[in-house]
Amino acid sequence: MTEQDNPTGLRARLVAAGVELLTLEGVHALTLREIARQAGVSHGAPRRHFATHAELLAAIARHGFDELAGTLGLRGDGARETTAVHGPAEARARLERLARGYLAFAADRPGMFELMFRHDVLEGSGAELRRTSLPLFDALTRLVVLVHPPTGDGDPSPTTAAAALWANLHGLAQLRAWGSLALTTGTDALDPVLRATLDAHLGPAPR
Repeated sequence: MTEQDNPTGLRARLVAAGVELLTLEGVHALTLREIARQAGVSHGAPRRHFATHAELLAAIARHGFDELAGTLGLRGDGARETTAVHGPAEARARLERLARGYLAFAADRPGMFELMFRHDVLEGSGAELRRTSLPLFDALTRLVVLVHPPTGDGDPSPTTAAAALWANLHGLAQLRAWGSLALTTGTDALDPVLRATLDAHLGPAPR
């Protein structure tokens, strides 16, 4: 059996081709035809292994989430990483490391970073992508709760608080990529803005 005849081998080859295209040319290059050309197979080959274009894009995005999880030290079960954290100070330090890792990934892998959160193009790609991406957000939520437990006195839910922090970090990554952050702050230095972001969502860091 050749690699092209082997469904598992060809699926992996198509995903690898998509990952390479993202690195070289960005999300706009991920047409079925171009992915097939990059993989060295016929234009119709992707349809035999992925029911829709979105399903293939989701498989490529899952590769990115796996890579991001490894970068953040959350590969496998993110719960194990956060249950080992003791106390708000340690949780806050862990969150700062996660934030820096997230921003570094965005800067190093801009094409993949864009695709991973483009649910307008990944819509309808099934539950598999959610199973890959949601554990990362769950780990973030658990750490936010350790730093700033909700009191019930009008505090946002843990999910809302974590989503607000994530949205802020994602916005930082995007504004930095576009050059807008340096334009407004007058510097390429990210640390002051990152510290202000964490302080705004988590309270001042312990001295």
